[in-house]
Amino acid sequence: MTTGTEEARIPLDPFVTDLDGEGARLRAAGPLAAVELPGGVPVWAVTHHAEAKALLTDPRLVKDIEVWGAWRRGEIPADWPLIGLANPGRSMLTVDGAEHRRLRTLVAQALTARRVEHMRGRITELTDRLLDELPADGVVDLKAAFAYPLPMYVIADLMGIDEARLPRLKVLFEKFFSTQTPPEEVVATLTELASVMGETVAAKRAAPGDDLTSALIQASENGDHLTDAEIVSTLQLMVAAGHETTISLIVNAVVNLSAHPEQRDLVLSGKADWSAVIEETLRFSTPTSHVLIRFATEDVPVGEKVIPAGDALIVSYGALGRDERAHGPTAGSFDVTRTSGNRHISFGHGPHVCPGAALSRMEAGVALPALYARFPRLDLAVPVAELRNKPVVTQNDLFELPVRLA
Repeated sequence: MTTGTEEARIPLDPFVTDLDGEGARLRAAGPLAAVELPGGVPVWAVTHHAEAKALLTDPRLVKDIEVWGAWRRGEIPADWPLIGLANPGRSMLTVDGAEHRRLRTLVAQALTARRVEHMRGRITELTDRLLDELPADGVVDLKAAFAYPLPMYVIADLMGIDEARLPRLKVLFEKFFSTQTPPEEVVATLTELASVMGETVAAKRAAPGDDLTSALIQASENGDHLTDAEIVSTLQLMVAAGHETTISLIVNAVVNLSAHPEQRDLVLSGKADWSAVIEETLRFSTPTSHVLIRFATEDVPVGEKVIPAGDALIVSYGALGRDERAHGPTAGSFDVTRTSGNRHISFGHGPHVCPGAALSRMEAGVALPALYARFPRLDLAVPVAELRNKPVVTQNDLFELPVRLA
């Protein structure tokens, strides 16, 4: 086995100009590929399905950034554009073992299945309102007019965030995820995001409501409560993941159905379910391209290579979603009749699986059939090749989605 330190690293394109091609190159170099994140940060990427599942449950890979040798040596600057994703504060995303179980238990008390299901009526109401505001025909940016505002309104409702804050949060989260945020704005962006969430927590402590923030404040396990800092980090995590993933899921589903009209016909004729569209979109064009970061507490063999102790690992969901060993020789095709569709792990796997997966599926499950019931002839207004990804290496996120409604 080799540590792979002598092999050339695959640089992840900070402008995301060819996401599918990049995924193919990563799979070809896998199951463990040496890559370079924007800013010249060297990490490893797991790019095959089976190895990803194994590593996502491997206790030798942890979330504690202090394990990262490059971080300890001062090689990762505080103004690195992706620092907010690598070191987002203390939450269930950044701890392991007993501390992770503690935080996840308290969050689970607040984010119950009943609370998620209770959102269905509100999601339906918001969907209908946004569809009513669309023009009856012509070209519209469906992301700006529908796929973006729906998840943002839903997450604001769920968390109890004042809707007046949403325009500013849009700007802040765009800077948070982007590889092109100027270094001088990185720390200020993280500080302002924490301030917005902190003000929300303070407001809910003063006047609790029927929302997730109030429930997080009230959650208790054997007398243990979340601290304000833990609630702030949890809110930031859930707002970030809760809206970005769902936006991309809705957008990518529309792109896939437009690019594959025979698949769209199967769904609109009732020969395939909308749930199949959602699961196949999650696999074929997963909303999350790469998840940052886990750190090896000791040497971890993966195939013929080794993640050395102290090195960092990312999970390349965009690559492993099309792994032929998991999804067969047609893994590179979008197929809503695929029987292995539910085998994808696009919401993660193991202890850190996304707690908001059910809500994201519900939003897409309400939004997509309602959209196509209203506009069954909806199609892209430009060729697929002209759609542009935003400079976000962690998300499969388009700048805009121009569609023709009729």
